[in-house]
Amino acid sequence: MLEDYLIFGAPLIEQDEIEEIVRTLRSGWIGTGPRVQKFEDDFKLYKNARNAVAVSSCTAALHLSLLACQLNAGDEVIVPAMTFCATVNAIIHAGATPVLADVEPRTMNIDPKNIQDRITKKTKAILPVHFAGRPCNMKEITDIASQHNLLVIEDCAHAIESEYKGKHCGTFGDFGCFSFYVTKNITTGEGGMVVCKDEEQSSHIKTMALHGLSKDAWSRFSDIGYKHYFVTEAGYKYNMTDIQAAMGIQQLNKIEEYWQKRQEIWKQYNEAFSELPVTLPAELDSDIKHAFHLFTLLIDKKRTGISRNVFLEAMHSRNIGTGVHYLSIPEHPYYQEKYGWQPEDFPNAMTIGHETVSLPLSAKLSNSDVQSVIQTVNEILVS
Repeated sequence: MLEDYLIFGAPLIEQDEIEEIVRTLRSGWIGTGPRVQKFEDDFKLYKNARNAVAVSSCTAALHLSLLACQLNAGDEVIVPAMTFCATVNAIIHAGATPVLADVEPRTMNIDPKNIQDRITKKTKAILPVHFAGRPCNMKEITDIASQHNLLVIEDCAHAIESEYKGKHCGTFGDFGCFSFYVTKNITTGEGGMVVCKDEEQSSHIKTMALHGLSKDAWSRFSDIGYKHYFVTEAGYKYNMTDIQAAMGIQQLNKIEEYWQKRQEIWKQYNEAFSELPVTLPAELDSDIKHAFHLFTLLIDKKRTGISRNVFLEAMHSRNIGTGVHYLSIPEHPYYQEKYGWQPEDFPNAMTIGHETVSLPLSAKLSNSDVQSVIQTVNEILVS
């Protein structure tokens, strides 16, 4: 058993990030400033996107993107039943109504056929989630959106590196929303990014992220001299700080290195668990680039002899942290009470939510850590 607890999703923070943060602290500019602007420019270049706005979280990115869609009360947004609550909550906070679609059991991504079945006269947008870093079928989703004149907001919290048919995820729809939370593939501690095609919408999102102040109000205290600002809308406090951006700049420089490390761990897990009575992640299609954000096992008690929750406790007792991504949205009492959703109405999402467990998958993992995970999983499921 590991002597120290292996924290699920612990990030790799190296000397480059530390030195960049120290330089930022010494500069005197630690709020939104020049490093945020550089991080936006670097991310825009990496994603080959027209516009990028750094914000405080992916939740903020989703909320601001949905607000930019100018949704009205009663407008509907189709979203997968298998996602984190923030995806659905952002729709609610934007004043619209979330409509759930089931996911494909193989990919765990939203099922395009189920999207088609959920479209009504009130439908205004589709919000696909690239679950675990596996791209959704963006060809079918964008075809449906085009056919029905719908907006598309991509939840790319798991999918910074993901590509579909050679194109970056987050650049198919009208908006792409990214997360730099501590467990994500690159981190700023907390943070997010919106990429979008339209310059006017990008400018609007930037304004709304900082109280609704006129564009570039952050620079009013810079060496260019004080500039008066104006409140153009009742905005939010969703801006990113230069301290966060300092970390992000350096993390982004190593994004492919970290991706390759996680890919190697993914391959080791796949090989090591191939004979176990569990469901492994689906094989990778040739036309995608997977971000390798989550490595999930499905633990079916009928096959393994133990439930998913017993497996979680067994891993924890052996000092290995795991995750659950996720209980399906209809499992949560708030949504049941507000919308009348029941898990049984979304059987694929429900089954995944009851059986899924995410194993440690981070660039910080040493080879010894990976071997400990492999050995422990085998001990629990073979004994």
